[in-house]
Amino acid sequence: VQLQASGGGLVQAGGSLRLSCAASGRTASNNAMGWFRQVPGKEREFVAAISWSGGQTAFADSVKGRFTISRRKADNAMHLQMTSLKSEDTAVYYCAVSRRAFATSTIADFPSWGQGTQVTVSS
Repeated sequence: VQLQASGGGLVQAGGSLRLSCAASGRTASNNAMGWFRQVPGKEREFVAAISWSGGQTAFADSVKGRFTISRRKADNAMHLQMTSLKSEDTAVYYCAVSRRAFATSTIADFPSWGQGTQVTVSS
């Protein structure tokens, strides 16, 4: 499966952004999908994940209440709505497809990755 992330950009603190991830090739409809982020010099960290059905979600504590995740199986797409953005949300955001059906936060569960999209939050 090929993944294409988009929607990143520069936003002021307190603002919002919506990231999208389009999957092509092999369908990801039976797999959970997720978002991770990485800043230079640090390990990639979990942000959010959604189950194959969209009925189960998981979030990092740092984004709970501010980010929501959704998916449209009809067009093999996933979205991350980010609100109340903080400077510490600045990172390259990556979308990924899990080998599992249910949402997990374990990076090892995600063998398929897209290229990243930069999110920069100015304070």
